[in-house]
Amino acid sequence: MVRRWALVLVLGGVWWWAVLRLLLAPEHAGLVEGAVAAGGWGLSLLPVHVTATARHGRAAKEGRAGPS
Repeated sequence: MVRRWALVLVLGGVWWWAVLRLLLAPEHAGLVEGAVAAGGWGLSLLPVHVTATARHGRAAKEGRAGPS
């Protein structure tokens, strides 16, 4: 669990670095900063609130999806 949070913090830091570099020094920012900023923004558009639900009861035993 600590590794996951460390990875999240590192990737978040890299994204903020890219965004701030694009905002504060656009003449020195390059393709990498633009790609990192756009990629992070694109990930924020994913519907992470939509998750699979656990199947319960007889439907799970028979391999059918339950009501959603």
